[in-house]
Amino acid sequence: MADVLILHGPNLNLLGTREPEIYGSFTLADINRVLEKRGNEAGLTLDFLQSNHEGALVDAVQGAQGKYEFIILNAAAYTHYSIALRDAVAAVAVPVIEVHLSNIHRRESFRHRSVLAPVVMGQICGFGVDSYLAALEIVIRRWKGARHD
Repeated sequence: MADVLILHGPNLNLLGTREPEIYGSFTLADINRVLEKRGNEAGLTLDFLQSNHEGALVDAVQGAQGKYEFIILNAAAYTHYSIALRDAVAAVAVPVIEVHLSNIHRRESFRHRSVLAPVVMGQICGFGVDSYLAALEIVIRRWKGARHD
């Protein structure tokens, strides 16, 4: 069993060239490499999936049941309107941490609302690649039993 599924939503495959003033210069491959390195240091196995297709992300969340301990999800634009993805997250007994590279609350008003927020463990946004790393550190602490509830 792999420990963590990292899901990247639409347009994240364009990182590095897509609006670098908002998303930075890291590519998706760079982000995955950083996460893989930290996960390996902690003894975790990480799997990665990027899709521009809502159904593929829904399928991945549904397929995580019994296969992963945690999901780190950057649903990108689907964050704001995908009830299908929200319902998939709510339907599985796999803890999900929502992440965003940019601070969605400091951007356009349509980005302020996350339909995922009510069904995820928590949300981390605005720290670039460190948003993902912060989520992974939480996973590591929870996996090792160092909870601070």
